[in-house]
Amino acid sequence: MRIGLLGTGPWADMTHAPALAGHDGLDFAGVWGRRPDAAGELARRHGTRAYDDVDALLADVEAVAVALPPAVQASLAVRAARAGCHLLLDKPLAPTVEQGRAVAEAVRTAGVASVVFFTTRFQPETGAWITEQAAEDGWFTARAQWLGAVFGDGDSPFADSPWRREKGALWDVGPHALSVLLPVLGDARRVAAAAPGPGDTVHLVLDHTGGASSTLTLSLTAPSAAAGASVELRGRAGVTLLPETAEGAVPALRRAADALLTAAGGGRPHPCDAAFGLRVTEILAEAEALLTHRG
Repeated sequence: MRIGLLGTGPWADMTHAPALAGHDGLDFAGVWGRRPDAAGELARRHGTRAYDDVDALLADVEAVAVALPPAVQASLAVRAARAGCHLLLDKPLAPTVEQGRAVAEAVRTAGVASVVFFTTRFQPETGAWITEQAAEDGWFTARAQWLGAVFGDGDSPFADSPWRREKGALWDVGPHALSVLLPVLGDARRVAAAAPGPGDTVHLVLDHTGGASSTLTLSLTAPSAAAGASVELRGRAGVTLLPETAEGAVPALRRAADALLTAAGGGRPHPCDAAFGLRVTEILAEAEALLTHRG
């Protein structure tokens, strides 16, 4: 499958370009970015072509991978779907429900495949754990902590990201936590509570359709020594913790590309498709509204 990359920032450079270039089932056909010089440099390093015109790239490929800010991703994803391109998208799908709904509708109308790259869902240890816990009944509570040091005392390449500065941990790492909790506990019937913490930290309480409740602590301003992700489930099956993994994002993104190839080849839609990405966006928007009202 011929695939193009939209985006030239740190995430595209560190993860998308090497994953696409090293995938046996993909022909990495080109790069487009909002900075032509960066697109040219990224394309040169991976032996592909830089495009000045995004529509020209869409016309030359069967699929696109997107590594752009959520608002830019949403508008280009609609455009790519209408051009008949399958979509390997990043999280969050969009910064508003309206934009997320437009992406999901464009995917449905065009009949293209879509996969949203929730990293934890595509790592072997964590993906298997989620599947195992989803098969269990009787979960009572869950506690998820997703703490990053992007705005803390670390030296993160993502610290200068304008959309992360604006939207914070809720929209950046919140999707990761939800991608783990929702398949295990069921959809969130409501965000029961939302409260701010230090910096961009937020605390959420969710009421799930399976009968359990969950608490989430999300931050990009944690000290480096406190950073990390953990999920604990408690119920009739006992207590279980999300396993740790040493695998990076590149092999996980290659598995997401595998999932896109399968879905595009006539398989069932992947659980992490644009419709799921929209549902995550709806929950984040509900939490954001509660935080705004509280403020």
